[in-house]
Amino acid sequence: MATALITGPTAGIGRAFAEKLAREGYDLVLVARDEARLKTVAAEITQLYGVECEVLAADLVDRDELARVEERFRSGPIEVLVNNAGFGEKKPFWANPVETEERQFDLLVRVVLRLTHAAVLPMIERGSGAVINVSSVAGFLQRGSYSAHKSWVTNFSAGLAIELHAKGVAVMALCPGFVHTEFHERMGMDKTIIPSFMWLDATDLVDAAWKDLMRGQAVSIPSLRYKLIAAAARYTPRTLIARLSTVGLDGRRRT
Repeated sequence: MATALITGPTAGIGRAFAEKLAREGYDLVLVARDEARLKTVAAEITQLYGVECEVLAADLVDRDELARVEERFRSGPIEVLVNNAGFGEKKPFWANPVETEERQFDLLVRVVLRLTHAAVLPMIERGSGAVINVSSVAGFLQRGSYSAHKSWVTNFSAGLAIELHAKGVAVMALCPGFVHTEFHERMGMDKTIIPSFMWLDATDLVDAAWKDLMRGQAVSIPSLRYKLIAAAARYTPRTLIARLSTVGLDGRRRT
């Protein structure tokens, strides 16, 4: 049976991917810091879908623990990698300790780079495999360090998709907008400031993303409303975006 490795699978988009891939018949390797919560999720998914779930507790920002996850790609075939782990900060760049900004950079950029590299080498040798890097529509905007990190993820993934297509390996950046998950609660964000029509369901989002992957798309932007936002961001002057935006797609209110 094929195996998929998912980072940040205990809630939200990561949990939706875990259930989607289990329904597709994949055994799972679940990676997050909270081992107890990972074991609970693993037991629930095994009971629901009858697949095997391996628990790999690791703080991905810790280089030694990240190395253990990288080693997992060498110890047994992983057909699908979902780089989903991440967090946002409510305060702007200059108001955060630089150590916090550096930790966010490490998790959103360096970890994605290293795990993708660890994953694609054996995939190239086999001539098959897929990597889904969870990015954000925020990456199409100029909204501080979070948006900058997600812009990198999208461009990195899209470029790699072109390079690896002929080798049988698919790479896709998933760029959602606001999704009903724990992400914004952990930021301390007031979700009521976001209009209800802007929110997406994690299960629907993942189902759409999987279809896009199967169609060979390098960038997946679920829902028409976020496709329009991404398209508009490409052609709207930055000064106008800054004037019109009172809430960024990273969840921070602008004043």
